[in-house]
Amino acid sequence: MDMIKYLNRQLLILLVLALNISCRHSIKLQHDEIKSAHLQRLVTLTIVQTPMPQDKNSLNLLLLNDGQDIEKLRLKEIMDSLFRKKLISPLLVAGIHAGDRLKEYGVAGYPDYLGRGNKAGEYSAFILDELYPYILKRSALHKFKSVVFAGCSLGGLSAFDITWDHPDLINKAGIFSGSFWWRDKDEHAPEYSDENDRIMLNKVHSSGKHTLVKCWFYAGEKEEKGDRNKNGIIDVIDDTKDLIELLRSKYQEDSNYIALVLDENGQHNQAYWSKHLAEFLIWAFGK
Repeated sequence: MDMIKYLNRQLLILLVLALNISCRHSIKLQHDEIKSAHLQRLVTLTIVQTPMPQDKNSLNLLLLNDGQDIEKLRLKEIMDSLFRKKLISPLLVAGIHAGDRLKEYGVAGYPDYLGRGNKAGEYSAFILDELYPYILKRSALHKFKSVVFAGCSLGGLSAFDITWDHPDLINKAGIFSGSFWWRDKDEHAPEYSDENDRIMLNKVHSSGKHTLVKCWFYAGEKEEKGDRNKNGIIDVIDDTKDLIELLRSKYQEDSNYIALVLDENGQHNQAYWSKHLAEFLIWAFGK
């Protein structure tokens, strides 16, 4: 009987040790909140993190717009698989839950023709002045190894714009189906033209010499039916390719830092963005 009790105790100890080891090596998901003076609201965060590395300075940061969609994107599951296979470096993802997307997402300082995106400047200030310092403090770090900003649709436009404006802090941008159609005139207005009225493209075009921003773009060929210039290619692909052409003209010999992924069956939803999330994470944080 004493031997049975001893063996049971040893099995229990081994089970506890195994659980502790498993917890130390698992991906953690937590929720947090930060009060923003710039946005005048409480911002909800979903934090997903790989185990903290021994060298804390080797931890990377991904800022992700529309953090409320993390579950639909299967981010935790995909991160866990990639990290266990040693395909990505240690990573913390800060998923920022959206407020009023049509006001806070856009191009800072340039609302569209309907006045949407009029708080994009405040959102950018929130990211730089409030969120980033908060995440550093929360992680007990002085800096991250790298900082990447990503988003989908209008969140992708926002992520690119903030990265473009702050390449000193943000090293790379990931844009899934970016809303680069964002314009300062109605497309049906007689004076509208793609060359003059797409806000983000104009901003990039008018920029002088610019620090290299590494970008990963995704677009699906079945996202929409819109085709403003009647060339047989839907607008989301045309707008994305036109922006890439502008970036390559800026960077020239460094244009290989710009990646484009096209999905011939891709639609405008989280299921298709999720299908390409692993590809993006390896591009951004691969070992």
